[in-house]
Amino acid sequence: MSTKRLVPLPDHPNNLAWPTEAWPEAFDAGGFDRDRCTDALDFAFSAAALEKMGETHAFLAVHKGQVVLERYAEGRDQTSTFPSWSKAKSITQALVGILVRAGKIDIHAPADVPEWQGADDPRRAITLDQLLRMSSGLKFTEDYVDSGVSDVIEMLFGAGSENVAAHAANFPLAQDPDTFWNYSSGTSNIVARCAQQALGQSGEAFQAWMFDQLFTPLGMRSPQPKFDAAGTFIGSSFCYATARDFARFGLLYMRDGVWDGERILPEGWVDYARTPTKTPPDEPMGYGAHWWLGLAGPDSFSANGYEGQFTVCVPSLDLILVRHGKSEAGEKGDAVRAWLADMAENFRA
Repeated sequence: MSTKRLVPLPDHPNNLAWPTEAWPEAFDAGGFDRDRCTDALDFAFSAAALEKMGETHAFLAVHKGQVVLERYAEGRDQTSTFPSWSKAKSITQALVGILVRAGKIDIHAPADVPEWQGADDPRRAITLDQLLRMSSGLKFTEDYVDSGVSDVIEMLFGAGSENVAAHAANFPLAQDPDTFWNYSSGTSNIVARCAQQALGQSGEAFQAWMFDQLFTPLGMRSPQPKFDAAGTFIGSSFCYATARDFARFGLLYMRDGVWDGERILPEGWVDYARTPTKTPPDEPMGYGAHWWLGLAGPDSFSANGYEGQFTVCVPSLDLILVRHGKSEAGEKGDAVRAWLADMAENFRA
């Protein structure tokens, strides 16, 4: 874990309403290069962009607490919900934080995983912290290819789909815990079940708690979290919401887990999320605790999802970027990340 000093999170502007009911809008605001942003949006939503970066379905920029840019593809609007894919991992991290604040869970204690409780099972020492940092050592192949090769496809859509956490928990160790980073959706579903066990609720009761403790206080009315047949929130992949609600979630983290004077996440939880975990040299981005690092500048942290779903927070700019679309991994995915990084640059002085 790095001890590098983090860029401070910005305070909410004085006398600016929180977007619990409606987002403050400033579509004519200055303070950034609006012309370059408009040109970038014109390209992203054009037919010419399809070959380079795929489809863009929604884009939203929140600067200093106000919506300053917003655009949707034809047939979509502010009421449209979009897939989270792995952005749900960051929501799962928030749920764990709420339980930490309530004293119901200790991330540095061995995780409560029934499959690991044998006296000689080396997995029984794995902590929630190691799971949140993708450093548990568990074998898992996060590769969106044919089922049988891809563990994530088998878990979400194949043999493991009835009980995603149990499926993931049955994988053996491939490395010693806390010695190797391996991005894994299976890990996130184990974490989601641990959260539910700590609360003592699952299925509809856990969903109600999610709304009571996280979504409703932020004014997020659109989320649609999905659960498997065992009643476990599929916290790796499935929570649909509008672009504006994903921006509300980003604002919670930009404001250090506080919303309109109420602390939702424990003090220091956002810094924990954005404190770097050691990743392999060939990983182009950094990783914290269920949040990615560095997409739009060295201080940025982001919730990233399959096919180009992003909520990007840039504390030094007090900027949140939300992008949804359908962009294949590889060159198109790289192009979307570069496009978002360029968009953030338009807000630098």
